[in-house]
Amino acid sequence: MKLTFLDYSIIIIFFLLSLYIGIRASKSAKKSSADFFLSGRNMPWWLLGISMVATTFAADTPGLVTELVRTHGVSGNWVWWALLLTGMLTVFFYAKLWRKSGITTDLEFYELRYSGKTASFLRGFRAIYLGVIFNVITMAGVCLAGAKIATILLDLSRTETLLYSSIVIVIYSSLGGLKGVLLTDFVQFIIAMVGSVWATIYIVNLPEVGGIQELLAHTSVESKLNLLPDFSNKETLITLFIIPFAVQWWSTWYPGAEPGGGGYIAQRMLAAKDEKNATWATLFFNFAHYAIRPWPWILVGLASLVVFPDLVSINNTFPNLTEEMRGDDVAYAAMMTYLPAGLLGLVLTSLIAAFMSTISTQLNWGSSYVVNDFYSRFINKDASEKQKVIVGRISTVILMIMAASFSYFLESAKDVFDLLLQIGAGTGLLFILRWFWHRINPYSEIAAMAVSFLIAIFFFINNKMAEPLIEKNYWQLIIGVFLTTAAWIIVTLTTKPTDKNTLDNFNQLIFGNESKFKNIGAKIVAFFCSIIGIYGFLFATGNWIYGKTGTALVLSVLTIISGIIIQQLWKRKLLE
Repeated sequence: MKLTFLDYSIIIIFFLLSLYIGIRASKSAKKSSADFFLSGRNMPWWLLGISMVATTFAADTPGLVTELVRTHGVSGNWVWWALLLTGMLTVFFYAKLWRKSGITTDLEFYELRYSGKTASFLRGFRAIYLGVIFNVITMAGVCLAGAKIATILLDLSRTETLLYSSIVIVIYSSLGGLKGVLLTDFVQFIIAMVGSVWATIYIVNLPEVGGIQELLAHTSVESKLNLLPDFSNKETLITLFIIPFAVQWWSTWYPGAEPGGGGYIAQRMLAAKDEKNATWATLFFNFAHYAIRPWPWILVGLASLVVFPDLVSINNTFPNLTEEMRGDDVAYAAMMTYLPAGLLGLVLTSLIAAFMSTISTQLNWGSSYVVNDFYSRFINKDASEKQKVIVGRISTVILMIMAASFSYFLESAKDVFDLLLQIGAGTGLLFILRWFWHRINPYSEIAAMAVSFLIAIFFFINNKMAEPLIEKNYWQLIIGVFLTTAAWIIVTLTTKPTDKNTLDNFNQLIFGNESKFKNIGAKIVAFFCSIIGIYGFLFATGNWIYGKTGTALVLSVLTIISGIIIQQLWKRKLLE
């Protein structure tokens, strides 16, 4: 496989467009740190929603889905499909609250909700913990995926890939701030979706695959098509269904699916024009993320089982992959080598776009923590807006270097997914309750962070041992959730709650004179209807593809009914 002049032209045009957007957006980004990090708080829901989707479409996402399909079948995706519950919780219960807070980053919440020096310490510590440590791990996983794709499709080494891509990303991210990121996300999302759908159609119809009917009937694929896990297989049932639904969705903090909202999702809600735009942006994100986007990746993953039935066949075809870069997650990039000129350039551009979108968002989000919640809060309280923007740009460069360096210690997309889940294990319930339970205080959050991180490090080292003490990931997650949750609840009940005046001011700002549980019944109905509707759309699409018309029609009707119910609740202003 060789890239043609047309392929290179498409890639170069995309890079130039990204730089142009960054330069144009830099004019408004220079005005203040609020413009740099929140784009003036006047962004519409559709742009914010698309940006959220583009950010979660990282370079490692197609690889993760492909790896899950190859190892567990289509139902393997329940490990992340279950996080839809977390997203819907944010949509109907927390999006409005975040926008009403009027803060610049979600870490300002700590000094809004808590009082005293411990609240200040928590804000500063979490700025480094999330903005640097957690953020670097997330970006390192994306860097690893980008390097694997470049090795297969561009014949570049990991070092070359990270060097070239980092330069472009850092330039437009540090110039344009959040507005530059949002605008490039919009372009990148369109390219990514067009590229992934078009590539899937071409790959499914390759002579080696034989079309959709031949693919679904292939002996290597037949057993992988189930949308639900095999309930007779205890191990599979626990790993793919029981743990995600009974434990994972409410108990873990994962980027893009934080219980109660947080991270770059909160950043975009805070940048919305108003509360309604914040809610609609998050709703659109969850619909597009879970219902629209997965099937092209799933189909490529299934097709890869026909062309590359095992890892040996992949490794033999691409001998320049180093030992630590081999795995089922590279099958997606391997399948892209079958694309013709022009389409290959478009798809490669879409993967580059996905890589750049995620990294640029993480850089802007991470630097917002460093500047707003650490530098200007503790280092230089009198910093001018110009100084804040400069520090933001410097921290952007440093974070990129750290992420690229740490990527050398990772091996696969699934490793990163498991590590991030484990670090956030047991903290989720705290983030859900802290808006409503007055007893939660800074010590609760410090205990949750410390315990979950130490347990995650222990299991990370444990998994590298020749004979791990605990091998199964789901037992590691359960242990992390139980110990962390128990620790912060005990700390909460044995320490004093936040100062009453601080709590009263917080409640007045967020809830006003209304009850915290206003229209709770309607919101619960909307929560379940949205879950049914989005899963209905996801599985209706799958059944249409599988040729199961009857089931597809029933699921489609269920989706429409769910949408009508939610619309009526909004029309009656019961979701405000």
